[in-house]
Amino acid sequence: MKGFIKGVVVLAVVAFLVAYLASPTLTVNAIVAAAKAGDEAALERMVDFPAFRDSLKDELTARLMAEAQADPDVRDSALGGLGMMLAPMLVGGAVDALVNAPTIAAMVRTAETPDAIDAATATATTPEPESEDRDIRQSYAYRDRNTFVLGLTDPDRPEEKLKLLFKRQGLFGWKLAGIDLPNPPPSGEVARSAAE
Repeated sequence: MKGFIKGVVVLAVVAFLVAYLASPTLTVNAIVAAAKAGDEAALERMVDFPAFRDSLKDELTARLMAEAQADPDVRDSALGGLGMMLAPMLVGGAVDALVNAPTIAAMVRTAETPDAIDAATATATTPEPESEDRDIRQSYAYRDRNTFVLGLTDPDRPEEKLKLLFKRQGLFGWKLAGIDLPNPPPSGEVARSAAE
């Protein structure tokens, strides 16, 4: 009898650990499926929009500031300084207006990230659905016990990996709550690719 009870306890612990470790993968697969199907209601349930918007604002503002600091014309001018002071407000307003379920779906389907300048000057529009599915590569990893990362890479741009961050909600629940934007290519590479 003791052996049976011990076996049940061990089986319960193993089942708990499997469910605990596999639960973010189920959420990730559900978000990818909802994005491909255009299921906005499912995406609304699986995304913590306030946290995701805050994360995207931080990423875009940091990128915009880095680009401004790298440009000597902007960095050394009074007007450039004013622009850098206003950048967080512009990016914040654009992100609040633009980030919704269709935007999340487009990011998941294409692995494309918003450009800081485009986001700061854009108007509220809904992204057009992709006419065909791209072969977006996915990778999975735990960043820490409560953060799971879905890496999305377009084979045409292998150096630009978009990382979507899922945060634990309770024991088994997860929501998309953050983003890490890929590092932009060096300005020389941008100029070369534009010339090609």
